[in-house]
Amino acid sequence: MAINAAIILLGFWAPWEGSYVNRVQLLGWLPAEVSRAGILPFSQAVPVVLGAAAAFSALGVLLRVWGTAYLGPATVTSMEMKSGAMVADGPYRFLRNPLYLGLWFMAAALAFLMPPTGALATMALSTVFLIRLTLGEEAFLSAQLGEPYQAYLRAVPRFVPLLRSRVPRGGGRPGWIRALAAELTPIGVFVAMAFVSWSYDRVLMGRVILIAFGLSIVVRALMPHDPDPAR
Repeated sequence: MAINAAIILLGFWAPWEGSYVNRVQLLGWLPAEVSRAGILPFSQAVPVVLGAAAAFSALGVLLRVWGTAYLGPATVTSMEMKSGAMVADGPYRFLRNPLYLGLWFMAAALAFLMPPTGALATMALSTVFLIRLTLGEEAFLSAQLGEPYQAYLRAVPRFVPLLRSRVPRGGGRPGWIRALAAELTPIGVFVAMAFVSWSYDRVLMGRVILIAFGLSIVVRALMPHDPDPAR
């Protein structure tokens, strides 16, 4: 999470862009470029781009909350890789890495608030980092869990979800309240992109996201540290 946060901050900072005051956000630059290319009139390009930003943030929330509900906040926020009983429940029956894919969509939503080159740098670095992290985690779990996990790798794709699962339910029960509390940051990003971005007030959007991030830190600190099943 620290590395991903550093990548996102680099995209906002984008020191190669010069003065921060005069920068254009991707949110405003992209509709103008779409209109200039003759793809859509500017009046239509604006809601399409804003809708795409909101959709990316919604996918980020869906995947993060759904994945955390089944994996558990303690495992999600752990500083170490964990391995436990081989159980596939919730989104893990359809793709292996809903949390990482949700993180990618959250970064994509935040990229709309960055200058265009900052957004490009963020998405390129985030993609490389998450793929590398996924490969490292798969190697770790393969060594720890052996053939059951190898069978899971063969049945469930990394990032493109199945329409119909090929693995049976494991019987795990989701913890929705704890998941929502643990994933306040992507929820804040969704609120900013879905309801505030239409004002093009980047200061207000930034405040919404920072408040959600601050609340997530407080909530995680106060949340009881019940042992979550690592899987």
